[in-house]
Amino acid sequence: MNKKSYSDLVKNQELIADVVDLTYEGLGVVKVADFPIFVADALPDEVIKLSVTRVLNSYAFGRVIDRIKVSADRVTIKHPEMIASGIAPLVNLAYPAQLAFKQKQIQQLFHKAGIDDVEILPTLGMADPTHYRNKTVIPVKFQNGKLVTGFYRRGSHKLVPINDYYLNDPKIDAAVGIVRDVLNDFHITAYDEITRQGLLRYILVRRGYHTGQMMIAIISTKKKLPQERSIIAAITAKIPDLTSLILNYNPKQTNVQLGLDNRILFGEPVIHDTLLGLDFEIAVNSFYQVNPQTTAILYTKAAQLAELKGNELAIDAYSGIGTIGLSIADQVKKVIGVEVVKSAVDDAQKNLLANHIQNAEFIAEDAPKQFAIWAQQGIKPDLVFVDPPRKGLTIDLIRALGMMRPAKLIYISCNPATLARDAVLIKSEGYRIAKPVLPIDQFPQTMHVESITVFQTGSD
Repeated sequence: MNKKSYSDLVKNQELIADVVDLTYEGLGVVKVADFPIFVADALPDEVIKLSVTRVLNSYAFGRVIDRIKVSADRVTIKHPEMIASGIAPLVNLAYPAQLAFKQKQIQQLFHKAGIDDVEILPTLGMADPTHYRNKTVIPVKFQNGKLVTGFYRRGSHKLVPINDYYLNDPKIDAAVGIVRDVLNDFHITAYDEITRQGLLRYILVRRGYHTGQMMIAIISTKKKLPQERSIIAAITAKIPDLTSLILNYNPKQTNVQLGLDNRILFGEPVIHDTLLGLDFEIAVNSFYQVNPQTTAILYTKAAQLAELKGNELAIDAYSGIGTIGLSIADQVKKVIGVEVVKSAVDDAQKNLLANHIQNAEFIAEDAPKQFAIWAQQGIKPDLVFVDPPRKGLTIDLIRALGMMRPAKLIYISCNPATLARDAVLIKSEGYRIAKPVLPIDQFPQTMHVESITVFQTGSD
């Protein structure tokens, strides 16, 4: 049987099969003569009756008709729309099993990359793995004669109406509903991707976990809303503790949610929150970790694993608004942060001044380019923290790292696939993985997992 083609499978065909694994998107994996069928809401160790919904050259999709054998790790789904939309594909899996799956995911990816001499610790989880997000960006559509908020059904353009997003701070969910209903009352139109008509694209809400300050941004295709003053008055009357209300102008025909043009409708341009005792200023476009509870644990553990002595020159690559660099500033001699997004560097400078930190600086530059410059200048940091986006590190940065040769590299990863790939290249530069990898569940109920890996030169 050719793995690349299984022509006997047809749409609407019904099968009984074992679920053998989960994909990194949270879909159950069924195999027919080694040909994979991906099925939503199907867990390993289950036997299901499924209907084939789509057949492609090398894989197919199906849906569950019946469960003949149910996994011992299955839990009652209180929010099935989380699976339908793909927002939280693991809500059907008991939390201890989620943590074990994420540990196994990292183990498998390191093994696939040819790295077997590394220990992956059990995933560090949350006491309450729900309602943890401090930010949400919700699409808005016009359905059945009114504005509807929710998320798109997995693999489609149909919006699933949702009021309780399960992962968000409940006050954020309430604010989304209030803003949607106010805009509905004023007959604000939703943007239509096909006709390219309409105003409202998304509603963004951020809330400080420690401060309670709330920011709402209305993302619009126009620079001004009809009856704008009345809309502002209605929203602020219903959310009296609102800190910031902003109109974000985004006319572009892309999947990018936020534009760069922000106008304050009410209150302040930013909100504040605290992290590890530091005050951070957060703007509409700022990157700030969405789970503040585990972020504090993540950065604390990273500093502990780095075994800081107090006399180090530390570099914080992909430094964003300075959260990592500023959180370790009191434990090292000096921190230099490098970040390509100029507005993030501006925010980092404000945060540095607001917290009266004098041994840190931030540079607006592409990290790989700046690393190469430092290597040529003979600058040798004692250690480097990297917290890259999901695409991981570039080859140029890893090569420059090898030239600068800091004694330690603390790699905070949000994507174990690119971490495993990068680990091979980092090891080729003369580094070894010096400690067990620590997974941290920054995003419960989803497939995502953060981890900390310590790379070190030498053999001791």
